[in-house]
Amino acid sequence: MGRKKPLVVVTRKLPDVVETRMCELFDTRLNVNDAPMSQGELAEAMRIADVLVPTVTDRIDAGLIGQAGEQMKLIANFGNGVDNIDVTSALRRSITVTNTPGVLTEDTADMTMALILAVARRVAEGAKVIPSDEWVGWSPTWMLGHRITGKRLGIVGMGRIGQALARRAKAFGLSIHYHNRRRVALAVEEQLEATYWESLDQMLARMDIVSVNCPHTPATYHLLSARRLKYLRPQAIVVNTARGEIIDENALARMLEANEIAGAGLDVFEHEPAVPAKLVKLAKSGKVTLLPHMGSATLEGRIDMGEKVIINVKTFMDGHRPPDRVLPSML
Repeated sequence: MGRKKPLVVVTRKLPDVVETRMCELFDTRLNVNDAPMSQGELAEAMRIADVLVPTVTDRIDAGLIGQAGEQMKLIANFGNGVDNIDVTSALRRSITVTNTPGVLTEDTADMTMALILAVARRVAEGAKVIPSDEWVGWSPTWMLGHRITGKRLGIVGMGRIGQALARRAKAFGLSIHYHNRRRVALAVEEQLEATYWESLDQMLARMDIVSVNCPHTPATYHLLSARRLKYLRPQAIVVNTARGEIIDENALARMLEANEIAGAGLDVFEHEPAVPAKLVKLAKSGKVTLLPHMGSATLEGRIDMGEKVIINVKTFMDGHRPPDRVLPSML
C-alpha cells in the first residue's frame, strides 16, 4: 500500500500549471473562487491540513497557529516575505515555515524602476490626457517632468532586490547610494559604484530619489517615520515596492499635500487593500502614482513561486529539511 498523500490546503488561486502539479503530488484542496479566506476558514484549514499554503495577505498569527491540529507540520508561504506569519509561534508548535525567496527579484526591480520613471516623467498623468480628449497638441512648457540621469538614488535595503534595482538605475545614469543593516561586500559596491551610508538620516537628506526595498520586520516598521521623512528635500520623490508598513504613509501624504516633497510612487500600502483617501486624491491630481501591489505580478514569477512551494512541501514530506526554511533568527 502506498503512503497516504499529505493534505495540502491552498488559500488562494494559483497559476493553473502550479495547481495541476500540486494535485498530482498531494491531496490538494484549492481555492477555485480566489476569494480571501476568513479567519474562521483559515482556522479550519489549520485544524485539518498537514500543510497550509498561504499567501502574503493571509495573517497566520499566534492565535491561529494555536488552533492547528497535531498533524499540521508545515506552512509553505507563497511569497518572499513572511511578515504575515508568526514564525516564532509556529516554531514553538514544531511547525516548519518556508517561503519563496529569490524568484521575484528581477520583476520587483523592474517595477521599482518603472515607478521611478513614472513619477519623475509624469507618465501616469500623461497617459490619462489622450483618453480624456484633453490633448490639444505639443507645447514646450507643458507636462514637464524631471530628468533622472545624474540624480542621486538612495536605496533603503541593499538585498537582492536593492542590488537588482541598483544595476538598472546605474544604466540610467543615476548615482547609487544605499543604507543597509550591514554593509555589502566591497566587490558589490565597486561593481555598482555604490556609496554606503551608515546613517539613514544623513542619506535621506541628500537624495533626489529614495526607494524602499527592505523587508518588513518589527525593526523596519515605520522606518521612514514622520521624523525621517522631514529630512527629504523638496525636490525628492519616494518609491515603495517593499511593504506599506515601512513608511508612515499618513505623514507622507501630509508632506505631499504641503509640497514638502515632490512626489511618490507606491505599489504597497500599510492597510491593503485600503488606501488613504489623501493618497487617492493626490493620485488624481498627478502628484502620486499608485499601483495595486503589482511589483511581482508576472506569470513567470508566480509559476516560479509555485514551483518553490512544491519543492519545499515535497522535500519536507520526504523527511528532509526544505531548502527555503525560515527561522526567527533570519528575520
